[in-house]
Amino acid sequence: MAFGKLWVLALRDLGRNRRRSILSLVAVSLGLALLIFINGFIAGVVDDSLQNNIRLNTGHLQIRAESYRDEVVSLQWKDLLGDLDALMGQVNSIEQVAAAAPLLRAGGILGTKDDSVGLQILGIDVTSDVYAPIRQSVNAGAFLSADDRDGIVLGQRLAESMGIGVDSTVSITLVDADGLPQEAIFTVRGLFSTGIVTYDESSVLMPLAKAQSFTHTEGRATAVTILLHKQEDADGVAAALRGAGLAAQTWEELNSSFISTLQTAMGFYVILDMIVMLIVAVIIANTLLMSVFERFREIGILASLGMKARQVMQMFLYEATILGFAGIVVGVLLGGLIIWYLSTVGMYLGDDVASAAGSAYAMSSTIYARFVPSHFVNLSLGTLAITLLASLYPAWFAARKEPVDALRAL
Repeated sequence: MAFGKLWVLALRDLGRNRRRSILSLVAVSLGLALLIFINGFIAGVVDDSLQNNIRLNTGHLQIRAESYRDEVVSLQWKDLLGDLDALMGQVNSIEQVAAAAPLLRAGGILGTKDDSVGLQILGIDVTSDVYAPIRQSVNAGAFLSADDRDGIVLGQRLAESMGIGVDSTVSITLVDADGLPQEAIFTVRGLFSTGIVTYDESSVLMPLAKAQSFTHTEGRATAVTILLHKQEDADGVAAALRGAGLAAQTWEELNSSFISTLQTAMGFYVILDMIVMLIVAVIIANTLLMSVFERFREIGILASLGMKARQVMQMFLYEATILGFAGIVVGVLLGGLIIWYLSTVGMYLGDDVASAAGSAYAMSSTIYARFVPSHFVNLSLGTLAITLLASLYPAWFAARKEPVDALRAL
């Protein structure tokens, strides 16, 4: 029988029981749309968290003293960078560098007359473009000036939880570079809301010079944070800046905890994808098996007229192919529409969910899905492959029936 005739028979047979065929097509399309949504949403979460961490915390690159460790927020001179002017000159001479600024990090306690909370204290170069995202997110009061000796800015979420407003006075207590406790009174100049809950509720910023004076670190810094024109240049710039006593860490190294967790989580999402595809496969197999049982007599007649078992098998495989392609077209359109909507409007998760993610995952309270063309292609091909695999047994079952047995079945 001609190749084209088999396609015509396959299409006609699908039209016999339109309800079942449509339900099978809906199962394929909804399954694929669900997979596209899940993978696009996860890609959005990952990209959002990583870029937020780079933007607000790590930069694309940081230079630190070799002895400095993240788990110990040290203010000892041996763990800090000295001669910042020379180091900044070296960094700014590299053409791939978009912006760079020294940072002094310390742990401390913010206190009011009624409450207190532990947080990170950041001494920053308030004029640097590295901190442009913070300047732009100030929504009450004003940002800091370089010569401000008693001003701070803090997250609006933190301020609201402690009953603090602009011009409020608060105390900050920390242990300085000599291991001695220090306390000072500061005035809140402004409140910022970056949209990253964990950052807004755990950070206090002050001018670098004031932070150095307060901690007795005398012109030193924890790190130099660097933003690059192109993220992929990080390894090359890091290699150029490494030297005696200096460690240059790229965004991948600085976010290693997040990336490691992500790699582990990807295994779970692959399993989830496989479960959805398995459900689709069962539905397709059931549809074709029901079609085989209903058409025993027809199969017997076709076989007695000379249709080979191979051609019977091909006919059922073509039915699965038609269902698969039609379902993929509808599924891609539906999934693409969902991703377009979520990439434009986003999905609001709430501050509590974003906060629960923890400080290592700078998750926004609103997540925007991400359009990844390779996901569309891979998921579509995977859905088609699963559909065809699911049709093998029904097709084989139909092909192995003897004409006499098929006719006797009635």
